[in-house]
Amino acid sequence: MTNLATLWYLLTLKNPMIQNKFSELVFSENDVCDLLMQGRTVDSLKNVVVDQTVDIEQLARLVERPDSLLTWSFPYSAETSVPEFHATQQMAWHMPNEYKTLDIAVHVLGLCESEAELQRCGQELLLYQERDLFNLLRYLKYLVDVMKENRVIWGVGRGSSVASYVLYKLGVHRIDSMYYNLDINEFLR
Repeated sequence: MTNLATLWYLLTLKNPMIQNKFSELVFSENDVCDLLMQGRTVDSLKNVVVDQTVDIEQLARLVERPDSLLTWSFPYSAETSVPEFHATQQMAWHMPNEYKTLDIAVHVLGLCESEAELQRCGQELLLYQERDLFNLLRYLKYLVDVMKENRVIWGVGRGSSVASYVLYKLGVHRIDSMYYNLDINEFLR
């Protein structure tokens, strides 16, 4: 039998949900975030079937204090280097495991439709790798997917980022840098 929380969610449902083998609806991380942002409490979600990878307590803390994600200080010291600091900060980014473990190079190259696109993306990916920016690309992929899923509209493209064909293939912007012959070095200065 469907409980009241599940019934309420079905009535406000935007996207179809997954059902388990008992025909119960399984709430995803995005579903739980939606409910928490709409004022539901952690206790009220105890009777809801949630995907086992979702940490409701952590999501509740993020929803309750989103400013905590934005506060950090740069530790200039002999013990901490700039790359170590960036790596530490990136570990705190909220991103599902499927994106954290995504082989972004394979994904981007799989989006290519011609030899010229493969060459350009391969060249750019090497530059991204040299600068240790693969985690940023993974996060941008996650961000674009969330925006598409929630029908959020974002800009066509702005500034030097449009020189990156990899960002174009990921959907971050809609400026085909190969068509306009834009040099990736304009972006990665």
